[in-house]
Amino acid sequence: MSEPTTPVTPRLTVTVGPVAHGGHCVARHDGRVIFVRHAIPGETVEISLTEHDDDAKFWRADVTRVVEASPERVAHFWPEADALKAAARHGAPVGGAEFGHLSRTGQRGLKTAVVREQLERLGGLSPDRLDALFTAGVEDVDAKGNQAQRDGLGWRTRVGYAVTPSGKLGMHAHRSHSILPIQDMPLAIPAINELRLWEIDFTGIERVEVAAPANGSGTLVLLAPVFGLSDKASGAAVKRVARALAALETPPSVARWNPENSAIEVVNGRGWVKETTDDHEFRVTGDGFWQIHRNAPKVLTDAALGFLLQGGYLNDGADVADLYAGAGLFTAPLADAVGPDGSVLSVEGSPGTSRDARKNLHASEQVEILQGRVEKILGTQSRSSQTAAGQRRRFDAVVLDPPRAGAGKAVVRALVATSPSAIAYVSCDPAAFARDVKYFANAGWQVEKLRAFDLYPHTHHVETVALLIPATRPATVSAAVSAAKASSTD
Repeated sequence: MSEPTTPVTPRLTVTVGPVAHGGHCVARHDGRVIFVRHAIPGETVEISLTEHDDDAKFWRADVTRVVEASPERVAHFWPEADALKAAARHGAPVGGAEFGHLSRTGQRGLKTAVVREQLERLGGLSPDRLDALFTAGVEDVDAKGNQAQRDGLGWRTRVGYAVTPSGKLGMHAHRSHSILPIQDMPLAIPAINELRLWEIDFTGIERVEVAAPANGSGTLVLLAPVFGLSDKASGAAVKRVARALAALETPPSVARWNPENSAIEVVNGRGWVKETTDDHEFRVTGDGFWQIHRNAPKVLTDAALGFLLQGGYLNDGADVADLYAGAGLFTAPLADAVGPDGSVLSVEGSPGTSRDARKNLHASEQVEILQGRVEKILGTQSRSSQTAAGQRRRFDAVVLDPPRAGAGKAVVRALVATSPSAIAYVSCDPAAFARDVKYFANAGWQVEKLRAFDLYPHTHHVETVALLIPATRPATVSAAVSAAKASSTD
């Protein structure tokens, strides 16, 4: 099968402006804003328009040639994702490594700029406040790894693939239905590439998801048949791929998967993977959520719980909540922190992932696991049977880790109504995070601490962790205690 090609469009030469959220930079041509991917601020580049309707507010484009390069530009590590090589073959690059043309330092610099810009423009934080909160900028999490990891490679423990019409493993071009065949996935950990999925005939399969825990406990391959195939044809396709994978020296588990409802049917092995942290073990079923960077579970739990512990918000007997709790990554260490006399409310919307949490935390009697919408469950929580009717449960601390779209106004309103002392907010999208920061600010809350981590090297994505507290309350519980003691001796 020949590689899909992009339509021939007029090429323009532009000077690239600042980075913007979403993996592109801003350029202008005859007064028109153009969002340019694969560029670096300050460069002069030739671009090919990919979206350019006459009545559109802005256009989109890919770089096809660099006229004046930035000092931060490097050779792209992945030919299939290299916009310049794709332009030379009159094709499009695959998505998923849109910052691969930048040095690692340059990537973190652009991500730092995006976090700051979003929090200033959408979150309402002043430049001086951001200077005080965000002096470290986006932090490297791979500095102590092997050379490949320091280069930003071999970190993904989960990868999703598409399949070309001819049955070849592939990935989509950005904002396109075109699927480009690939021969490697340099961002994936070795266990995923060792499957050599690009050598397998996936005819009859539409999507392939692979989960390979960094602990080496076993890989799971999920196969979604082409929509509309008969049960006989789709079953035959799944069995054919499963036989090919079973012939490997270290065969993975294989399951048939329905992306619409996350239902899985195990073909070989088991339908879940075992994830581990320093202190806990987690079962994650099928396509259930888990952080994809091999270091992310430790980095994020250390940061989020570190904020709460340092502030004195977590102690024996505390009442805390883990919202959008997944399989229990934060719930388990929260249960350790509050001890058997404390309590942890774990709320997760996905039924399958909530079932995983129940299995993972069945021995922790202080944990209550509820499945459903966060704002609805928060609205039904009362502190105890002795609490006056209608009085809401009050949390000492909360971990909030919403999906990419953010928590939203309704969740923020319901959470603030529970009057927590502090919230550790974990976010994978700076724009959604900034919008929520504004909602919290309108409710009388402020960002007290902020960190950000480069947990998605060579992409525009960045993870932030913030400590939010009521603006009228002392920054820490210990500070409040000290103030009270000082007052009593006056």
